Amino acid sequence: MKKTKLKKAPKLKTSKKSAEPQTMEELLAATGYQLRGLRRGQQIEGIITDIGKHKLLIDIGAKTEGVVLEKEYELSRDFISTLKVGDKIKINVGMPENERGQILLSIRRAAEDYKWGNLEKAAKTGQVMEVRGLDVNRGGMIARCMDVYGFIPVSQFGRQYLGSLDKLYNKVFRVKVIEVDRTKNRLIFSEKAVSEATALAAVGEALTRVKVGDTLSGVVSGIMPFGIFVRVDIEESLFLEGLVHISEVSWEKVENLNETYQVGDKIKVKVLGIDKASSRLNLSIKQLKADPWSKLAKDYPPEKKVKGKVTKLAAFGAFVALKPGVEGLVHISKIPADFNIKVGDTIEVYIENIDLEHHRIALGLVLAKKPVGYK
Repeated sequence: MKKTKLKKAPKLKTSKKSAEPQTMEELLAATGYQLRGLRRGQQIEGIITDIGKHKLLIDIGAKTEGVVLEKEYELSRDFISTLKVGDKIKINVGMPENERGQILLSIRRAAEDYKWGNLEKAAKTGQVMEVRGLDVNRGGMIARCMDVYGFIPVSQFGRQYLGSLDKLYNKVFRVKVIEVDRTKNRLIFSEKAVSEATALAAVGEALTRVKVGDTLSGVVSGIMPFGIFVRVDIEESLFLEGLVHISEVSWEKVENLNETYQVGDKIKVKVLGIDKASSRLNLSIKQLKADPWSKLAKDYPPEKKVKGKVTKLAAFGAFVALKPGVEGLVHISKIPADFNIKVGDTIEVYIENIDLEHHRIALGLVLAKKPVGYK
């Protein structure tokens, strides 16, 4: 029987270096990843790998993916709804590593950039936005849009809501953004820019129908420390905005406009000027009433003695009301050091002189015993 020789198996050739990465360093080199030393608050860029119902996974080039969890997720849900897997996004490190070994990320800054960017765009394009009405105060209403809080001044509401802003409390309604400044956290909306868009578009025509000296009917649309905003009717669907400065409200000195007027009050005004650049009227209430100073020179000749009520004390003297709308000043140099005077006192004075142009009256005290050198 012949013996058969067994063939030896051929030797496999091996390379000195394997094609497969053998260490973490080789793996990172092959994939191009770089491990980062992360710190809280650091802004980094990542790629979205998964969008779940309550969390967002982002590849940030670390040992594990970063995660945006429930609280951050809920606060930024509107922004997250615009994202998709594969999008690049800038995020901030919330916690480099928690007890589970997760890298927690904050998407809030990116969401804020998205929200303010949309608001700035809306202000430029005139896009209509939806807001929810929150707190109501004398100046207007605080409203929320995309979780950003803004303000709607009383003067920026349509006439149907003047004096009744409570109707919009906790309601969703439409507005336009008329001012946005993220650096100052300032956001102003206008409701009337939507509800009265047609009337506002006709402002140019309305201006041609008004002239200085006209008496118009209007509604108080806002009250500020410096004056009253009034919406005046030109026709049924045509109106203009105007301001009655506090100095034009009454011939008498006015301290607090809220004590006399309320939003929604119907009033008569006189047109003092027309600002075509701002499409706003300069108005007056007091010019529709007789000027109590017009007959003053005859009623109060020099040296006449009268009684008046002290209305205000100042460093330079005491103001004394002679009759409604007419006040004079007793200069401090005319008040003896031992003369006790206080607001509310009725005192006897005499007329020194009257300046009708500037509405000023100089008074002197009538004293039983005059100090040396006192007139």
